[in-house]
Amino acid sequence: MVLFIYPALYGIALSFQPNDDIGFLGNYVTFFTDPYLFDSIGNTFRIALPAAVINVLVAIPLAVIMRGMVRGKRTINTILIIPISLGTVLVAEGLLTYLGPQGWLNRTLMGIGVIDEPLQLVHNIWGVIISLIITGFPFAFLLTLSYITGINPKMEEAASTLGAGPWRRFTRITLPLLAPGLAITFCLTFVLAFSVFPSAVLLGNPAGDSHVLSIAASQTAFQQYDFPLASTISVITAVVELIVVALVLWWRSHMYRGSSADGKG
Repeated sequence: MVLFIYPALYGIALSFQPNDDIGFLGNYVTFFTDPYLFDSIGNTFRIALPAAVINVLVAIPLAVIMRGMVRGKRTINTILIIPISLGTVLVAEGLLTYLGPQGWLNRTLMGIGVIDEPLQLVHNIWGVIISLIITGFPFAFLLTLSYITGINPKMEEAASTLGAGPWRRFTRITLPLLAPGLAITFCLTFVLAFSVFPSAVLLGNPAGDSHVLSIAASQTAFQQYDFPLASTISVITAVVELIVVALVLWWRSHMYRGSSADGKG
């Protein structure tokens, strides 16, 4: 109540109290009529959506492999957790060193003659996406692994005895049973990526293609000192996230909803 509900209600109420006498919906009109502010929705989608999709898609085959008796499984899981423990700021600083114009990647590629000029992988949208993939993939993988280990392997074994190959077993049995879990994983990964802030500041172009909603809210609050408009941007951010989550959960409702442990339901 104290940590979430009251601040959320206060922020929503504040968004309807513009500093200027422009009506209680004035902040929302300002946001949608200001191209610089309105474009921040598209910028955030262009960053968050690819990062979330890539994280989930890459997590699926790795989780399929790791659900069995794999040598060094605990070590691999521990290594994957390192980006989460480091945090987005340290990861972003590391990427500036590795992927910058004078980073080891560009130096290596130029040294072996693959490229003539450094690749622009930072201070643009690509640097932000790479950072979100590195920090968000362990989260998506661990969730996917927990879902896939709950699927009864005897169902695939039964399909194998009936002549189904690995790909057919995966597409006809594992993937449909995993789809509801993937929907939840995507929702959580997308929400984390959609609220991107440190990576967009350190690795992106905050005044250009990386001017995301969180940066717009921060600049409005702490540079223009317009807290009601900043609250409006935050409310719009939450509404957009809820719309995406609602669409994914609606799709999830049409998937298999029985037990994945015994195949009945």
